[in-house]
Amino acid sequence: MRGVEVVELAPFNNLPWLVHGFSTRAGGSSIVDSGQRVLNLGFTDWDTREAVAKNREAFRAALGASALALVPLKQFHSSLIRFFPSARNEPCKGDASLTNQPGLLLAVQTADCVPILLVDAKKRAVAAIHAGWRGTLARIAEKTVGQMRMRFGCKPSDLLAAMGPSIGGCCYEVGTELVSKFTAQFADAEPWFDELRTGEEPNPLQWLNMMPPGHQPPPKNVRFDLRKANRAQLLAAGLADKNIYTSDLCTACSGDLFFSYRKQRASSGRMMAVAGIRP
Repeated sequence: MRGVEVVELAPFNNLPWLVHGFSTRAGGSSIVDSGQRVLNLGFTDWDTREAVAKNREAFRAALGASALALVPLKQFHSSLIRFFPSARNEPCKGDASLTNQPGLLLAVQTADCVPILLVDAKKRAVAAIHAGWRGTLARIAEKTVGQMRMRFGCKPSDLLAAMGPSIGGCCYEVGTELVSKFTAQFADAEPWFDELRTGEEPNPLQWLNMMPPGHQPPPKNVRFDLRKANRAQLLAAGLADKNIYTSDLCTACSGDLFFSYRKQRASSGRMMAVAGIRP
């Protein structure tokens, strides 16, 4: 379909057996309130299943992957990882998938969360990861590397990783309780936040306005860099720093290019990150 645009990683394009890509919102058959046609790849309430099916076909065609079977997941912000030796008729629950079988196109959907593709050029194995803050806290990226080691004999130092467009630390505001959650699990979590506040600090306004505890305004949110957090996990899993490629495109800043649930809420579509092995 005309107008479909795909973000690809140049080092991945050097592998002729590999199919990969990160979708954008450009092109497609879905129509938003403004009348613009967009490439929504998720089954959302505002879109039709027919339009999404056409969009998925157009996306595969743009990748030159029409011969591969699309293997999406029923994502639920977990650390559940699925191995696919073959295609399935219906999506199964999970937030990461891996395979070493030709003919499959692994897919994860995002609209701010970090999409991560892992590729082992020596073993010809691939993985696709959906990393929101819950999956990141549960170490989904690190665990997926472990699954690739266990199932395919991959060496982490051989793996290439691509983190696609996602919400940046410039825009991702979270509650201060996440600072406590992450610093309790990760010794290196401090640089992932713009301020290291937990919400448990004394509030001087309580004494100035004589308001009793529990009645003062809630603590201001902090900004969280999901990309830094997942990059740190990949490094901890043994990947070489030079083998981790990170897009600096922010989905919330670039609403003309990407879907952002933070900005668009219920009217947001879904993008896909895919990786597969040509048959």
